[in-house]
Order: sequence, then structure tokens, then C-alpha cells
Amino acid sequence: MNTGKLILVLSLAVAGLTLPAQAADTEGHDPAHQAMMHGGAAGGPSEPGQGAFAAIQEIVAILEADPDTDWAKVDLPALRRHLADMNALAVSAKVTEREIPGGFEATISGAGRGGEAARRMVPAHAVELAKIEDWIVTATAPAGGNIVLRVTSFDPRLQPRIRGLGFFGMMVTGAHHQPHHLAIARGEGMQH
Repeated sequence: MNTGKLILVLSLAVAGLTLPAQAADTEGHDPAHQAMMHGGAAGGPSEPGQGAFAAIQEIVAILEADPDTDWAKVDLPALRRHLADMNALAVSAKVTEREIPGGFEATISGAGRGGEAARRMVPAHAVELAKIEDWIVTATAPAGGNIVLRVTSFDPRLQPRIRGLGFFGMMVTGAHHQPHHLAIARGEGMQH
């Protein structure tokens, strides 16, 4: 099983869903179309070629497999906007980090697309990070439009990890991203 299919199967399992049978073709599609819709023909390509596209594709598969999906509430454009923010933050944000007692402080410029994404994402993500035991996390927006993220710990054993992760490591820490993406797509609230 390729990595993409494994991730999809694991995501479905976590959501308590099952993958629809590929052999069943209730819509009258030919086998080539079925192969395209379900990850490619045997020995053929299966990766969609772009991360945001893959994330949306994964969510669509979960929604389609869930008979309780309320299609009137589904909001894939909101998920796309969130994924675009994630990309802008990862690629375009201007971040300056400095070591402080117990951890680090990151200042993210409020200018440009990366700064806009940071204003939407960093404060919400700081709330999730603060749930990690023995981490002290704050996100502030002082005058000037910048965002300041501080992550520290009183536990000296955790401090090297915190500093090693730095800003971008912190932004990917936690297992809430995938359920958050599914909630956005289902139209269930918070987008950042």
C-alpha cells in the first residue's frame, strides 16, 4: 500500500469510517475513471502532486464515505483558504527567533501574505500548544502588527526540545490539524 493510501486509510480509521469498496461502481463509471478516483491503476501514479490538493482530496474521500455528511454545510472553500494560510505561513512568513530563559521567542512580521496568515493562525495555534503539559505558551500582537509567540518551560529537560523545534516546529506540533481540517470542511466552526 502506498503512503497516500495508508494515510487515507488511517485517517478514515481515526474518524471511525471505512474506505468505500473500489470494485463497486454504482455510478456507471468505467474502470479507468474508478482507478483515477480511487488512487490510480495498479502500478500507476497515486499521489495528487500538491499538498493542499491532497489534503482536500483526503477530506472529500472522508466526507463521501460518511453517510451522515451534511452536504448543505460542507465548506471546502473555507478549507482551501485555511490551507492557503498554512502555505503562506510556511513559505512567506518573516520570522525572527531569539532564545529567552526557558525557551524561545519568535516575532513574525505582520507584513505581507505570511504576516496576514500569522495573525489568523498563530494565536489559535498557541491555545493548542498551551495544552501540552509543562509548556508555557503566549501569543501577542503588540503595536506594529507583528505577532510574538513565546514558548517556554520551567523543566530544563524540555527547554532544548522547545528551542530545537522553534517557530515552525511549534506550528506543526500537535495532532489537532487533521481533525481541525475535517471540522472546517464540515462547516463546523473555527477556521484557524
